[in-house]
Amino acid sequence: MLDTTKIATCPVHAPADHPPVPAAKTGILLANLGTPDNYDYWSMRRYLSEFLSDRRVIDYSPWKWQPLLQLIILSKRPFTSGAAYKSIWNEEQGESPLMTITRDQTAAIAAKLHGDLGDGIMVDFCMRYGNPSTKSKVREMTEAGCTRILFFPLYPHYAGATSGTANDQFFRALMEETRQPAARTVEPYFENELYIEALAKSVEEAYAAAEEEPEMLVVSYHGMPKRYLMQGDPYHCQCQKTTRLLREKLGWSEDRITTTFQSVFGPEEWLKPYTVEEVARLAEEDGKKRIAVIAPAFSADCIETLEEINEEIKEAFEEAGGEHFTYIPCLNDNDAHVQALGEIIKSNLKGWVR
Repeated sequence: MLDTTKIATCPVHAPADHPPVPAAKTGILLANLGTPDNYDYWSMRRYLSEFLSDRRVIDYSPWKWQPLLQLIILSKRPFTSGAAYKSIWNEEQGESPLMTITRDQTAAIAAKLHGDLGDGIMVDFCMRYGNPSTKSKVREMTEAGCTRILFFPLYPHYAGATSGTANDQFFRALMEETRQPAARTVEPYFENELYIEALAKSVEEAYAAAEEEPEMLVVSYHGMPKRYLMQGDPYHCQCQKTTRLLREKLGWSEDRITTTFQSVFGPEEWLKPYTVEEVARLAEEDGKKRIAVIAPAFSADCIETLEEINEEIKEAFEEAGGEHFTYIPCLNDNDAHVQALGEIIKSNLKGWVR
């Protein structure tokens, strides 16, 4: 999303052979997790190898982990992950839903910010894993004349394996720039009032559309090893606060909402309760026939929501005796979400852009 509205010119008083310099801009670079280029074996293997080789994601010693990953896990997992991606793939555009939604979010945010702040900004997006890479987008922004870049990981909650590694990659990209722009990163927005309001509105709309109101709202967050929490990662606490603020905004009692964690990987204990086990328990032990599930930690619907929640976790609930399962989509590019993200960006641009 290069801004070509301002033509590069030679600086005043520069010699005739001075290379053209683009007009100065401020860049806003949105970042999401990433997506494979396709769901075939080799596309999935490349993506999973990059993702699972990140020491922020899997912190085991490489000399132990890499042989296991490359020789065993990546000989099988691309097939199962590829099948999961195929079930949700946007065949019309030839890409994953995460790519489609992130592009739409970026376009909506860009329209808002250009309307509010003028043409001196450039808005684009990158992925931590896969394409478009963080490195390529930082390079595009610097070549387009961005002397300042605001980097915005699209994760409401901080975790080393999400915001942390996205920021790492951004700073690595800056290290390769001859002329480095000034840089800022956006802090987690898990308690931002507009974000909480947007979540609450999505719940209210989903409940109003349901034939029968769900008896329980399951607020499912992506999991992480419990060990990371004990090492000081604030993710768990921030998730709990989002649930509490959402409940208070809805005006609900505590018995109508519960916090769970999904996407367990590997043998060690992760944050509990596990979503897939809790929805089954709600049906079997508590006799809940109608539940709704929302995933506030994801800014856009992706494999973990469209396939894991709306297929696997739904199936676990129904097999345990549940009857009505409502998945509440991520905020994606809806107006309230775009408004919230736009205001967060403008707050972080203070002193840079009037």
